[in-house]
Amino acid sequence: MYKNPVIVFEGIECSGKSFHINSICNYLKKKKIPFIKLREPGGSKNSEKIRKLILDKKSNFTKDTDLLLYLAARSENISLLKKYYRKRLIIIDRFVDSTIAYQHYGLGVNLSLIKTINNHLLNNFKVDLTFLNLVNKKNFIHRLKKRKLLNRYDKFDFKFYMKVQKGFLKLRNINKNKYFVVDSNLDIKKNKEEIKKKIEDILS
Repeated sequence: MYKNPVIVFEGIECSGKSFHINSICNYLKKKKIPFIKLREPGGSKNSEKIRKLILDKKSNFTKDTDLLLYLAARSENISLLKKYYRKRLIIIDRFVDSTIAYQHYGLGVNLSLIKTINNHLLNNFKVDLTFLNLVNKKNFIHRLKKRKLLNRYDKFDFKFYMKVQKGFLKLRNINKNKYFVVDSNLDIKKNKEEIKKKIEDILS
């Protein structure tokens, strides 16, 4: 593992991903470990503008337009990511695997198209570890009902999210040594400690 790895948190909505990212960022701040955090879509100023367009409840894009907007948002982040690549720890909330899981496995967009554009954008930028957060139907529905603000991607039917989650698991099975699976149906404090321990191991 590199001294300044790239760590990504993945998972469908309501899988606890955001909670654990915030927890790890607070831990890194306390330890005074330099890092940058980015979310996708979003991150840079222009990427945040695209995020608003993608997630707007009134938006109604074709699946190909949706893909291209996500990749356009990523394109706006690349210079920032490459600036800090191997110089600082990088934490990313969703990245390439989300694009494949949602757009290919969820919506049926051509996988070769996704990979071709991603490869062009990323070049030699590589992810070192992915935390994959999983959630079952009962907890997904319970947590979604608690959300006060819903965006366009919170309103698909449950079968869509399960296709996406199965897509994430397929990606994990291809490259198991770079994945750490988090069962978010278990005690959140236990998961928090396990993730922190994994981060500590990576950075030691």
